[in-house]
Amino acid sequence: MTDKEEKRFREKVKAIQDTMFVIGGKWKLPVVLSIYNGNKRFNDILNSIPKITNRVLSKELKHLEENLLIRREVVDGYSVKIEYTITEYCLSLNDVVKPMEKWGKMHRNKLRGLS
Repeated sequence: MTDKEEKRFREKVKAIQDTMFVIGGKWKLPVVLSIYNGNKRFNDILNSIPKITNRVLSKELKHLEENLLIRREVVDGYSVKIEYTITEYCLSLNDVVKPMEKWGKMHRNKLRGLS
């Protein structure tokens, strides 16, 4: 591998690692999808994702907010409410998530012997 090729390879690996840091793991994308589908309150998000715990959800919401994928908003009223919404920046994940969904379906069928 030439120096130029090696540099390009390292840049590619770094970009993929950055992506996986932000959206990798078991819970990040399900949390984003839950919010995208209209679940704005903590308990609504929690109840929409089977087997996620309060602690894990809190951690994931903080991570997603720090990485600018969701917005946390304090809504004043009779009692203070916290609502989460996806950001415009989060919508750029469509180009990543759609192929992942397609591949995941194909892979599941492959493992089941359906394709």
